[in-house]
Amino acid sequence: QFQLVESGGGLVQPGGSLRLSCTASGFSVDYYAIGWIRPAPGKEREGVSCISSSGENTKYEESVKGRFAISRDNSKNTVYLQMNSLKPEDTAVYYCAAVAASQCWDVYDYWGQGTQVTVSS
Repeated sequence: QFQLVESGGGLVQPGGSLRLSCTASGFSVDYYAIGWIRPAPGKEREGVSCISSSGENTKYEESVKGRFAISRDNSKNTVYLQMNSLKPEDTAVYYCAAVAASQCWDVYDYWGQGTQVTVSS
């Protein structure tokens, strides 16, 4: 059974940091690009960040550039999202998703269940 499980969400004060993890089971992420996605006002969803299967290429949504960093450890079948300088507007459920492609796409084959991130004082 192909499964993605997110962890690392929680409550943090503005300016704080969190590291989200996305661990796959039932398949190897070696050949999958992985993205982090969140709902956004006025949109169905917003691609926060994405990393190619090799890890060589990354993408970031404009509002998180310089604050978030995506990385992957294929030996652990896990992708990470380091979130720094968090703002209240980053509050959302964060989903990881995988697509069977070397590069990032806007559509995904598998989704996790999401992890809640709340930024509040």
